[in-house]
Amino acid sequence: MRELYTRRLRLRYVTEADTQRIFDCWTSDPEVSKYMTWNTHKSIEDTRGYMRFILDEYKKEDTYRWGIELKETGELIGMIDVVGYENGVPAVGYCSGRAYWGSGYMTEALKAVVTALFEDGSDTVKICAADDNIGSNRVIQKCGFEYVCSKTEPISRIKPDTVLKVNYYEKHKSK
Repeated sequence: MRELYTRRLRLRYVTEADTQRIFDCWTSDPEVSKYMTWNTHKSIEDTRGYMRFILDEYKKEDTYRWGIELKETGELIGMIDVVGYENGVPAVGYCSGRAYWGSGYMTEALKAVVTALFEDGSDTVKICAADDNIGSNRVIQKCGFEYVCSKTEPISRIKPDTVLKVNYYEKHKSK
């Protein structure tokens, strides 16, 4: 995994030193975790456990997981990563602190990640968003993803009682 750069962003490895910022900026915010596969972190210890998982994942060759940092200030504002593979096709997920919603940062980050995945040999990239997460669906559409289908399902094994209508999208590499 390499660092990626856009006009306003640096996409980089996250480190243990980022733990407090990640907790303060997004993992402790119920509005951010509302549509995420993980529960709101109640304490910094929850985020420390999450960080141990992330740092361990970096040891795997197929890990694509970036912290999203503002170039201008060096602030870490979110994360974007390949959350899994379906028949070898990467599925991307992301989140950011609420203070940064509507700024275009996630659109910029997602475009950079999709480009990197295509450069690294993927022909297709998948992504999904809860139907009522209007902002995320708009980001996905702005990045050129095509709607595939919707399913009503639990958002994750961690949150089996959170059942949402989820929209699935794909983007194919231009030949």
